[in-house]
Amino acid sequence: MDRFIETFFNAAVMAKYLPDILHGVGVTVLLAVVIILAGVAVGLGLACLRTLGLRWLNVFIICYADIGRSLPPLVVILLFYFGLPNVGLTLSGPMVLFVVLAGTLAAFAEEIFWAGFTSLPRGQWEAGRATGLTFGETLLHVALPQAARLAVPSLVNRALAITKMTALGSVIGVSEILSAATTAQSFSGSAAPLTMGALAYLAIFIPFVIVARWLESRFAWKKA
Repeated sequence: MDRFIETFFNAAVMAKYLPDILHGVGVTVLLAVVIILAGVAVGLGLACLRTLGLRWLNVFIICYADIGRSLPPLVVILLFYFGLPNVGLTLSGPMVLFVVLAGTLAAFAEEIFWAGFTSLPRGQWEAGRATGLTFGETLLHVALPQAARLAVPSLVNRALAITKMTALGSVIGVSEILSAATTAQSFSGSAAPLTMGALAYLAIFIPFVIVARWLESRFAWKKA
């Protein structure tokens, strides 16, 4: 038991590397927030554009969503970080992580919002237009609130899954939690920094999990 505690909960090592882990927590939280805001906004915008019914535009959006959902984010991160400098475009590690994960979330969010739009009875659109609303007003005041409500539980779960991928930033030197923990582990030779990293992820994402579960139960109850 003493050996287990010494390996995973070494107090001296934890105290020494706690500031590095806390810095990683700050970077992770900041990245998670901007990724969620940008990904959801872009996904919602694309889903709204898709309601226009323009074939050429829908083909582009569908291709983007399918490719974005198919490619592993790690592959795209490595491609952007190590490939783009060869064509004269250099992005920092955090910027690459933001662009790739926000783009991936946008692809999933677009499909989630679109599923919400398509689940609405067509009469909802016709009723809105019959009352004199324009297409945009019907979209904004009638369809969008209902589609967004239907999309919330799935969207929260997907956002949670994507933001946990900020740990992929460790492969390109982004100083998020995992990067700070593995660096500290290599210097200390102890697993304690990795334990702190795991605890930090739990502290950040457990509240998201609780919120997601609450939203699922709340919306399920309203549908009943």
